[in-house]
Amino acid sequence: MLRKSVAQQMTAGVLSLSLTACAGLFGKSAAESADVYVQLGMRYLSMNKLDTAKQNLNRALEKDSSNVQAHNGLAFLYEKIHLPAEAIKHYEIALNLDASDIGVQNNFGRFLCEQKQYERGMLLLKQAASTPLNNRPWLALTNAGRCQMAMGQIQKAEPYFQQALLQNASYAPALAEMQKLSYQHNDFNAANDYLQRYLSTSTHTAETLWVAIHTERALGNNALATEYQNLLLKKFPLSGEANKIKSVLW
Repeated sequence: MLRKSVAQQMTAGVLSLSLTACAGLFGKSAAESADVYVQLGMRYLSMNKLDTAKQNLNRALEKDSSNVQAHNGLAFLYEKIHLPAEAIKHYEIALNLDASDIGVQNNFGRFLCEQKQYERGMLLLKQAASTPLNNRPWLALTNAGRCQMAMGQIQKAEPYFQQALLQNASYAPALAEMQKLSYQHNDFNAANDYLQRYLSTSTHTAETLWVAIHTERALGNNALATEYQNLLLKKFPLSGEANKIKSVLW
């Protein structure tokens, strides 16, 4: 009964938000109405309610077809549902509408790197990271480092992660990447330090646990390595890392 009550409250809260926002559309200009739908769309996207997010973002474009953030949001949504051609189409439109938009540069650059279009992806990420107007450059810097990693350019990747951490010392994705790189460089104490910094702001992933297992084994801490191994199997039983462990144990 308690779970049902909480779920009902959450549903009511979302419905209230939607009704309030929609009620405010009357009397607004098309651009202002589009912005409201974008906000709703992004809220639902963050909640992984993809159908509702898509409806709101499309409604935003009906109100204002030149809304950059609506195209940016739809592009990200199409990434999540594995429609890369549609994602690229909306990223291209957003970039053509505003080539200086930092969010579009970062998102599109990251996505292009994931699609192995490294040259253009890096160009966009460098633009996003270098503009003085970017108040969160560590996002683009970390994505640029990951792009270099995907290209096999490990030595070029590390400075991007280091720059990201100079801008934001507690940025978890950059710390996780440095944990991994430190292990690859056989700098096991540094890998451990980066993991502890990571855990002060975030929670384990299958990958951080996988690196931690091998780091502790290299340091001779077999009991701690086993603890990490058991945690990996418990928290991420379907992960690729867990499957590697299972193939050895069973």
